[in-house]
Amino acid sequence: MPAVTVENPLTLPRVTAPADAVARPVLAVTTAPGGFEGEGFPVRRAFAGINYRHLDPFIMMDQMGEVEYAPGEPKGTPWHPHRGFETVTYIIDGIFDHQDSNGGGGTITNGDTQWMTAGSGLLHIEAPPEQLVMSGGLFHGLQLWVNLPAKDKMMAPRYQDIRGGSVQLLTSPDGGALLRVIAGELDGHAGPGITHTPITMVHATLAPGAEITLPWREDFNGLAYVMAGRGSVGAERRPVHLGQTAVFGAGGSLTLRADERQDSHTPDLEVVLLGGQPIREPMAHYGPFVMNTKEELMQAFEDFQKGRLGTVPAVHGMTPNGPQA
Repeated sequence: MPAVTVENPLTLPRVTAPADAVARPVLAVTTAPGGFEGEGFPVRRAFAGINYRHLDPFIMMDQMGEVEYAPGEPKGTPWHPHRGFETVTYIIDGIFDHQDSNGGGGTITNGDTQWMTAGSGLLHIEAPPEQLVMSGGLFHGLQLWVNLPAKDKMMAPRYQDIRGGSVQLLTSPDGGALLRVIAGELDGHAGPGITHTPITMVHATLAPGAEITLPWREDFNGLAYVMAGRGSVGAERRPVHLGQTAVFGAGGSLTLRADERQDSHTPDLEVVLLGGQPIREPMAHYGPFVMNTKEELMQAFEDFQKGRLGTVPAVHGMTPNGPQA
């Protein structure tokens, strides 16, 4: 799991919660069911079974892989529409090409993030490049959906290509954890991602036995999803492992700890931490559209069917059926 790393974390700024911060209790730990997305790549549905009041402003998150593809096996998604929210695609291992009907897109690889604000709507495709399809290889990433408030749902679409080298790197006082701030801020250290809805997104790597207690905005919710390894969450040390999401209650700090012994395949505990300011607006969600009312959903489908969300461009070597052979 390369993402972005450093040889000596103790050269980085160190983060710790104030001694008087109220520890957030763990309300629940859920286990993500498996499924398939797009043309058939395996995913874990990280937020399945969690009440939306604990997720808002996040809508869903899939862990894509981790999977080792044989030659000819790598898969992506066909062309599909989006409206009313943002998609965040974080690639840990492997490579993905993106393209949309506005002419945006690009390639993201180890540690890169593509932040797509769908806004008023567009057509979009995600697919492995031809060389990866031919060679096969390791693929692992996350896709997160972040809701937009009603006032921003019909804004013009926008892309942010966040390169791995631009994320804010931090550590714990003893250097046992590497914290990658992708968006928002942690203890005053801001990540590169610009968000319409105030959120924080951090990829944390904890060495075996390491523990971190991080300051966390009290007006944000708090979620921790385990991408690899095993450990515990909260002051109560609730056990968690690969594919589980911890939901935190109110307070000013989050605590994570990596078990002393990890699996041979996974040397460290890998966690994505998410926090956001709840939008608290009605949500109407169906398929690739996230709006506020059923009527707005029906309008989105009509606009898509009538071609108002754009047309499929024949550029970047892609066709409506996916990458050209």
